[in-house]
Amino acid sequence: QVQLVESGGALVQAGDSLRLSCAGSGLTLSTYTVAWFRQAPGKEREFVAGISRGASITRYADFVKGRFTISRDSAKNTVYLQTNSLKPEDTAVYSCAAATFTIITTTPLSYHYWGRGTQVTVSS
Repeated sequence: QVQLVESGGALVQAGDSLRLSCAGSGLTLSTYTVAWFRQAPGKEREFVAGISRGASITRYADFVKGRFTISRDSAKNTVYLQTNSLKPEDTAVYSCAAATFTIITTTPLSYHYWGRGTQVTVSS
């Protein structure tokens, strides 16, 4: 059974950092393109960052460039999202998703597997 499990979310203050983890089971994450999405209350789910299968090319949403970094640890079958300089507007449920294609797409419907998400709350 394929599972993606996110962890690392918390209540933090503006300017703090968090490292979110996406652990895979039943699949080898290094052979998938993995992306992080987020959804705030009353808003649509939006793409945050992605890392491609194979060459591990990365892609970021403009609003996180320079603050967030996506990476993978193949030995741990885990993808990370390092979030720095957090802002109140970063408050959302962060979910990871995996797909078998190589390109990083920002469209949620393109991804095959999803985790349940982890809550990040940033206070001002």
